[in-house]
Amino acid sequence: MKKFLAEIDVMPLKEILDPQGKAVTGSMKNLGLPEISNVRIGRHITLEVEAENKEAASEKVETACKKLLANLIMESYNFDIKEI
Repeated sequence: MKKFLAEIDVMPLKEILDPQGKAVTGSMKNLGLPEISNVRIGRHITLEVEAENKEAASEKVETACKKLLANLIMESYNFDIKEI
């Protein structure tokens, strides 16, 4: 078995209102940074997985994202995997 590190980004869908992002966008103007706009806030998740190969590790991470880590009605996700 090999060990892999997965780095996962979960973000709200573009069609979904992001109240945190909207609040941060408004604060940018107050900080004198009006050129920063459309802030979207999500989550970054890292995890280690043991698998025979990168493809098997990717399948396990895909399952974890779909079943637990992301709410597919409101969020999208993407991930990278590297052997450690």
